[in-house]
Amino acid sequence: MIAYTPAAFFFLLCGIGVLRDRRQFSNAVLLGLAMSFLALALIAELRKAPTLVAELAAVAIILVPATGTLALIGFLISNGLTMVRKEGWRLANLLSLLAGLGILSVIGLLVAALATHSVRLGIVAGTAVLVVGYVSFLFVCFVGYAFLYGRHRPRRDVDFVVVLGSGLIGGERVPPLLASRLDRGRQVYDRQAARGNPPILIASGGKGSDEKVAESHAMAGYLVERGFPPEHLEQEDRSRTTEENLVFSKVIMEQARPDYRCVIVTNNFHAFRAALMARKAGVNGQVFGSPTAAYYWPSATIREFAAVFLAHKLVNFGICGFLAVCGLLAATY
Repeated sequence: MIAYTPAAFFFLLCGIGVLRDRRQFSNAVLLGLAMSFLALALIAELRKAPTLVAELAAVAIILVPATGTLALIGFLISNGLTMVRKEGWRLANLLSLLAGLGILSVIGLLVAALATHSVRLGIVAGTAVLVVGYVSFLFVCFVGYAFLYGRHRPRRDVDFVVVLGSGLIGGERVPPLLASRLDRGRQVYDRQAARGNPPILIASGGKGSDEKVAESHAMAGYLVERGFPPEHLEQEDRSRTTEENLVFSKVIMEQARPDYRCVIVTNNFHAFRAALMARKAGVNGQVFGSPTAAYYWPSATIREFAAVFLAHKLVNFGICGFLAVCGLLAATY
């Protein structure tokens, strides 16, 4: 049982973190550490298993990650090409393609180092594996916890439903991505209104440099055209970023009701990062995700992770640098 102690310890810390505030990235890392130590403990148990079972498990431990990695590379490259075809040649649309090619490059370095017996190439490959391993661990933590966070549903009544804006088609029309958010916000409103306590829905989004109207105006028009009661609709039309969406909406809510509770609605790939920003901004509410086209999700998720990674760049780049130095030092001995 001692082998399971580290896993239990990190599960406990994660549980405490979730009870305090589920909108913390540290919860994701603690859960990742707990699952990693649990996997190590289970592998250690193989020593007690019959020889055949242990051998089959060892083969699975080798084959599953290898085939999984190859499948992931193929999926990322395929998805990247789909994104380019459907959304155009923008950097944000190339992220899954670049991620797939990046993993393939690291594998290529390892193969080349083994094939050529080059010490320098081996050092580069080993260092790359350490850094990529760290980033991959954080990414898996992010995706896993974001998935779990997205499973929660608003259970208690709230005073406000805040729908975060996004770009408009032709500078004036609501695109499918934003329509998904508005429809989800409407669902939250309708469920609570059916209980006799309708909240105020805040359409949050200012006017971009390439837009003819403020996003909140287009959002309000979309809702009213579909029968939403205008007396339960507010517009926040100053924000240009998600952070401003949250800060300016918070001002509206605090002025109307200082002890407010709210639900924030955005697309599912954006929900966890929006929750992190809501916590930072001091907004009293959880984030609720709306559906997103399947082909769009991988690149969008990578973009969200990159933003969270860079938000803690001092720590993350410091650790990556430390791992790189460790790789170099290990190679000299």
